[in-house]
Amino acid sequence: MCLAVPGKVLEIKERDGTRMATVDFGGVAKEVCCEYLPDLRPGEYAIVHVGFALQRLDEESARQTLALFEELGLLEEEFGDPWESAAKEAAK
Repeated sequence: MCLAVPGKVLEIKERDGTRMATVDFGGVAKEVCCEYLPDLRPGEYAIVHVGFALQRLDEESARQTLALFEELGLLEEEFGDPWESAAKEAAK
């Protein structure tokens, strides 16, 4: 399943002429294109779908949605288990 997931913008930088953000999705950080939201800033929340930040979201709505997704097991389905991923990376 492919979800539009809210995440918190940690930092924004330019890569090859494209605005990219590091976004935290409940403990899993991913690189996201933020060209559709040119005024997006670190500390704000955005809804992300297939690697693109599509819409700004208030913090409370983002937290409620992340909690619901986690409760339903959708975050693990979408991103995998971050502890398992970290353990695999550490074992290399």
